Amino acid sequence: MKIKVGFGYDVHQLKPGRKCVLGGVEIPSELGPDGHSDADVLLHAICDAILGAIGQRDIGYHFPNTNADFKDADSRELLKAVMKITKEKGFEVGNVDATLVSEVPKIAPHISAMKASIADLLEVETDDVGVKATTSETVGFVGRKEGIEAHAVVLVHKP
Repeated sequence: MKIKVGFGYDVHQLKPGRKCVLGGVEIPSELGPDGHSDADVLLHAICDAILGAIGQRDIGYHFPNTNADFKDADSRELLKAVMKITKEKGFEVGNVDATLVSEVPKIAPHISAMKASIADLLEVETDDVGVKATTSETVGFVGRKEGIEAHAVVLVHKP
């Protein structure tokens, strides 16, 4: 069995009036991540982690923000496309562990829904998905509620 690990990171500005989608789940919030797609930082970090693990280039290469086809794209569809590439390379996802760094919105009430959404997209058990949340203790752009970031690590394997 071949086992590989990948790391992903993403960040987006927070803007009033933007829908807040994290982990494929819409969360009530006055501020939402701003970007070319739906700006789901959690799914973007997971995409990059998987792509890195299988030796592919980053999410911006595969789904460039200069391409109108990806304007307002649903990041669940981007992750599905990444999973297709993963399967074509002969890999399966074993597990993912991710952390959201945000002052707003509060993440904890939505973690179960995010885990279920991500598990479904990755075709793994819910217990194979870790989603954690922290703040930046009011430090930096995240602390000033100007942005949100996500970190993810993933294990993939060839059965």
